[in-house]
Amino acid sequence: DSRGGIYASKGLDIPAVVKFKQSTRHLKAAYCEGSVCNIVDHDTITNEELLALDVDVLIPAALEDQITVKNAGHIRAKLIFEAANGPITPDADTILDKKGIIVVPDILTNAGGATVSYFEWVQNRTGNYWTLGEVHQELRERMDVETDNVWNLAQEKKLSLRVAAYVHALRRIEEAVNARGTKTFYMGEV
Repeated sequence: DSRGGIYASKGLDIPAVVKFKQSTRHLKAAYCEGSVCNIVDHDTITNEELLALDVDVLIPAALEDQITVKNAGHIRAKLIFEAANGPITPDADTILDKKGIIVVPDILTNAGGATVSYFEWVQNRTGNYWTLGEVHQELRERMDVETDNVWNLAQEKKLSLRVAAYVHALRRIEEAVNARGTKTFYMGEV
């Protein structure tokens, strides 16, 4: 969590760790006092050590500015999903890109929550309420399309996913402005 971590090369009892975290609101196991320490043998690690672990996927989900120029060179993950807002600084983002690490930016990773908030707004405005299944189906369809759009743009223009997400967003704004008949917004070619 944001205060520290535990690591076990053979794996952790995730349901037990989650249950403990939910009941206490922090991982005392990181400090081994009145905690889940006995669940499995583990090492206490710092957040810096956690970020540098040899993993396939890294999901910084707690705090912003956790991956910086100071530690970006130590990141060994092949793929990073930003679940926190802004966990990677712009300079670190450049380093990760040069290392060939794929970063799925927070704007894309967290888009589902904003999209469902929009669905709620639409339903409240129209008085047409969807089932949970309908919400999931609509979300999946939209996220699949938009994720594909960003991925394809990144591949086509040789951009990072972050830059591709921004370019895609600006193109959508340009389309909306132009659809209103206002021709003052022009992004040009990217």
